[in-house]
Amino acid sequence: MATTPPTNITLRTSNSTRPVLDLLLPGFERAAGHKVTLILDTAKNSLARIKAGERADAAVLLDKSIDELAGMGVLIADSRQPFSRSTIGIGVLQGAPKPDISTVAAFKQTLLNAKSIAHTVHGPSGAYFLELCERLGIAEQVKPKTVTRPGGYIGVVVTAGEAEMAFQQICELLAVPGIELVGPIPEAVQYNFDSKAAIFTDSKNQDAARDLLKYFARPEHAATFIKAGLGQLRD
Repeated sequence: MATTPPTNITLRTSNSTRPVLDLLLPGFERAAGHKVTLILDTAKNSLARIKAGERADAAVLLDKSIDELAGMGVLIADSRQPFSRSTIGIGVLQGAPKPDISTVAAFKQTLLNAKSIAHTVHGPSGAYFLELCERLGIAEQVKPKTVTRPGGYIGVVVTAGEAEMAFQQICELLAVPGIELVGPIPEAVQYNFDSKAAIFTDSKNQDAARDLLKYFARPEHAATFIKAGLGQLRD
């Protein structure tokens, strides 16, 4: 597979894509001979750090962030390619009763009935949670019951016994041992987080990074994305 000499590729990404990258990268490293080092942060912080001057060889971030950085010349515009689609779900402690979230009305009532709900502050799903509660007209009732963390896998708050349920991207909920997925939130209030991959303009390993992006887009990896709670997106 390798078309370039073995090297170390640095890849900036957010926590939501780490589960699928953990599954994909070992195969790439074996086949290509390259080593991939992840630079992880929340989606919001990753974008801010890049804008502040931090760099890598490639990035996998929300599509709007990739497009913004390409417009700034930080990323190579024609290297952009779709990567994944992530949706939001509810997670509870393994073995705990699963609340009804099958309809918008049932989901709304579940949030009202919950003793405590965990979400992130800087992650995109956390921002959407606040917006969604406003749309549902329950922001004031739900706010006192929320348990927040700046970022990361919020399911750990549930497994630690600090919250009854977690609201986050499904791929991040599935990454926490001891968390059981109740399911995706209703389609009428669902939010899709689409991500893209691209190469940094000043990368010294652009050929190797292109090898990596081609590997991500292979159709045979669709099942791996699903296993990680994501949908694979391809051109």
